[in-house]
Amino acid sequence: MKTAANARAENTTFYRRLLHRAAAVDDGNILRVAFFALLIGTASVLYVDFRELTESEGSALAMPMQPILPPYDPEGPSEGARPNITTSPQVLEQPLEIALGTGGQLTLTGSIELGSATRFADEIAARGEYVQTVVLDSPGGSVVDALAIGSLIHEKGLGTKVAAGSLCASSCPIIFASGATRIASPEAAIGVHQIYAAALSGDPQSALRVAGAAMSDAQTTTAEIISHLTKTGVDPALWLHALETPPDRLYYFTAEEMTRLKLVTQLANN
Repeated sequence: MKTAANARAENTTFYRRLLHRAAAVDDGNILRVAFFALLIGTASVLYVDFRELTESEGSALAMPMQPILPPYDPEGPSEGARPNITTSPQVLEQPLEIALGTGGQLTLTGSIELGSATRFADEIAARGEYVQTVVLDSPGGSVVDALAIGSLIHEKGLGTKVAAGSLCASSCPIIFASGATRIASPEAAIGVHQIYAAALSGDPQSALRVAGAAMSDAQTTTAEIISHLTKTGVDPALWLHALETPPDRLYYFTAEEMTRLKLVTQLANN
């Protein structure tokens, strides 16, 4: 029978052996073991934090970005001479107004907002048999909607037009470039600049977390724009001016450039 004294002796022997083994371990090995243990612990904490973050903000990360172009600023800088714009800034800042005029003209005036393409499609579905030309006067806005509007114009074989004193900036030239016939006045203001993608969140930290997705979305949309321009017969080199122009300014096309890049099929004083 094992006595208490024998048990104590065995425990003492066990601890002595453990200490001897620990003392025999190289200091470097101890440090390495401690480092890897710390690394594993840190990774575990980060994983838990990441899992909680994705669970709490999964909807924000999964939310598609909306590539947009900044609205036109009449007081902002530009590349090249700024054409004379006669439409009031107050009218241009308003949400896109779609109105059926005389002579088969459908006018699009104001900023292209999210959902503008759906409204335009509804108008074409209701009154498309009367529409021959889409007349533009817009500072731009949502690229997604501009591409959708442009695709429908191209599909229906409609013409596009920008009159003297009117503005077609930012994403608006995508729509203009979609016409089967593209008529612009030499006095029209047609300009482009870089895309950026906006995160649909008012929380700055959430916006930062989705910045990578936003950048990817903007690049994908740029490829879609170039493909669309090629399909409509416009020289895709036109969009190089957008890529080279910061979002806070506009690159205005001259009449010579609009002709050379096939942005217009006809220059006409109108």
